Amino acid sequence: MKEKQVTLFSQLISIALLVCTIAFISLAFILPKSLLPIYEKSLYQYLKQPLSFVESDINDNIIETDIAYLYVVSTNDIVYSDNLSSIIKASPRQILLNIKDEYGKFRYLGRTYYYNTSYNNDVKKISITDDKYINNIREDMLYRIFPVIIICVLLILILIVWWSQHLIKKVEHLKEKVDNLDNDDYVDKYQFKVDDELKSLSNAIDDMRLTLKQQEEYKSQMYQNISHDFKTPLTVIKSYLEAIDDGMLESSDAKDVIKEQVNKLEQKVHSLLYLNKIDYIKNLNNSYNEKIDISQILNESIAKFKIQRPDVVWKVKIEDKKTIFDGTYDMWEAIIDNILNNFVRYADKMINVTIKNDKIIFFNDGPNIDEKIVNDIFTPYKKGIKGQFGLGLSIVKKTVALVGYEVSVKNAKKGVNFIIKKAKDSH
Repeated sequence: MKEKQVTLFSQLISIALLVCTIAFISLAFILPKSLLPIYEKSLYQYLKQPLSFVESDINDNIIETDIAYLYVVSTNDIVYSDNLSSIIKASPRQILLNIKDEYGKFRYLGRTYYYNTSYNNDVKKISITDDKYINNIREDMLYRIFPVIIICVLLILILIVWWSQHLIKKVEHLKEKVDNLDNDDYVDKYQFKVDDELKSLSNAIDDMRLTLKQQEEYKSQMYQNISHDFKTPLTVIKSYLEAIDDGMLESSDAKDVIKEQVNKLEQKVHSLLYLNKIDYIKNLNNSYNEKIDISQILNESIAKFKIQRPDVVWKVKIEDKKTIFDGTYDMWEAIIDNILNNFVRYADKMINVTIKNDKIIFFNDGPNIDEKIVNDIFTPYKKGIKGQFGLGLSIVKKTVALVGYEVSVKNAKKGVNFIIKKAKDSH
């Protein structure tokens, strides 16, 4: 069953009404109760002041008609004002039973009564009143607060309606931008007047749209380059096979060329599969706790590539006793092989490998890398030095990242350095 959609506007109005209701309850009910001790303190002072004027003839000295007075002598004779019965429906003796402190309050027949006392020459003077004074103060306060509350509620509702309309327009615009992420013809004409979180989100959507567009262009270019990379050896093989069929070449003469092209294809297929394997392993979030002696793999890889470039001087310099690195044998073999495979193509007379301070530094004295493309040489099938492209350096970057390292390139005065070191955010 599809849930009923609740608009953002209705949610904001509901929140506003809830806030106003809480404020109303707080001001109308909770606040008066919290102020009750202050009201009572004022009332006790109000009851105490007339006691100094009360003498034995109480009715001649009545000052406040809403206060009743009792005059108790040592013989327990009680004199009280005429208005006592209008204040409290209780006998003087019953009243005295409830008066236990100098001042205070007591409940009688469902109402609250307040009193204060004074002693003079063994005479106890008592002033007493009901809760009308407290109730009048409460009502007066409510009459003053209610108009303020109503005005505030109306102002808050107006402001929220105005603000929510602008907010909804922004949200609708952001939805429109997301819906048109893949629309190249979409033009964003909306202007954010306030630099807030929604503007930041809009900018993030623009960045995401640009990134997606770049990724699509990159994929398109990569597919074209892969097709070209595979098409060339296939075309050569096809041409030699046709030449054999036409009797222009002997199969023995074409064998070496076809074998060489098949090896190239096989190497490219293995590279693609390995690159895809790295992405798969990375998505699994596997961590590698294995340790490997890098010097052993390094010597084995150099022995393989020396055959391709016997004219180059190969040097390995280990300045650090620590040659143990995180990762597996296969991963470091792929890293070193792909770097050296790149080096044998561009090195002039020298290839050096140095291990020091937990770093591996590969150096060749070939041409410098153009600064314009130095950040792109690790991108798969991105054109690099002398227009060459491939997967080797991309495999290097992804594999070192997988085992917690990072690789960087730095041009020397004559030559290029590839530096592998522990990643800063690696634990």
